[in-house]
Amino acid sequence: MKLLPTKCQNMKTMKCDLCDHQAQGETFEEWMNALKPHYMTAHADVMQQHVGNPEEMKTKMGAWMKENQERFEAM
Repeated sequence: MKLLPTKCQNMKTMKCDLCDHQAQGETFEEWMNALKPHYMTAHADVMQQHVGNPEEMKTKMGAWMKENQERFEAM
């Protein structure tokens, strides 16, 4: 029997920054994409705060990504 290599060797699990929901990913981008459906439903109110103001949304999203990437890489 031939065993296939597992992709989950470097999988990290990290909580959502707003609640206890957990998402997994080998990279920050994978983790962020895994978290996205949860964020869009459970935290839709947070997402809606910046609709209509593209500059503010870009600034807030950049800060969110920087902070959470630092959390992810510190694991």
